[in-house]
Amino acid sequence: MIAIDGPAGSGKSTTARLVARKLGFTYLDTGALYRTITLLALQRGIDLNDGDALSALSKQVKLRVEADPNTTRIWVDGTEVTEAIRMPEVTRAVSQVARHPAVRREMVHLQRQIASGGNYVVEGRDIGTVVFPDADLKIFLIASLEARTRRRQLELQQKGIDISFEALKNEIMQRDQKDQKREIAPLKKAENAIVIDTTDLTIEEQANKIVEAFQKLETQRQ
Repeated sequence: MIAIDGPAGSGKSTTARLVARKLGFTYLDTGALYRTITLLALQRGIDLNDGDALSALSKQVKLRVEADPNTTRIWVDGTEVTEAIRMPEVTRAVSQVARHPAVRREMVHLQRQIASGGNYVVEGRDIGTVVFPDADLKIFLIASLEARTRRRQLELQQKGIDISFEALKNEIMQRDQKDQKREIAPLKKAENAIVIDTTDLTIEEQANKIVEAFQKLETQRQ
């Protein structure tokens, strides 16, 4: 298993998908699970500060998750929400939902169930520190705030969503603060993780660095 962590816009998702394709592994986006709970909470008018209500929601909801080398697709009660969970309103609210301990416990349990067998590239914010601390290879991606903002802005524009650079930059800064300061499973580098600064790297270069690190690890084990 390869665990990839890092802040918003550092290149986790795109890089993890490419690494999975190169190695023939399965790709799992753990953040998609938190986004799904957030989407449902917003749709149902649940107070995002109500940990008990969010915990009950995360226990009751019936999710179907399909992971392959290219994407993580999610259905709720037979309806696919893979695209809906990427909407800006979900992005703005997901950290508020993910900070609740009971929600994290449910999601960590589900993540471990999904990736319990087979070869996985798993990406998120606490994969190497909490969810899979025994992962074979741990990667922590970083990038400048400006680079991360540009990437996220381009991603949104490709989906037809227009947002100013400064507004998006402020959103990412706030997301960073929430992720790093939450009491349960804050965003941080695992002690034995390899740090890769992606600011000036292409996705191909990022993926190749991770593949090379994994292949080196495999060679050392032989």
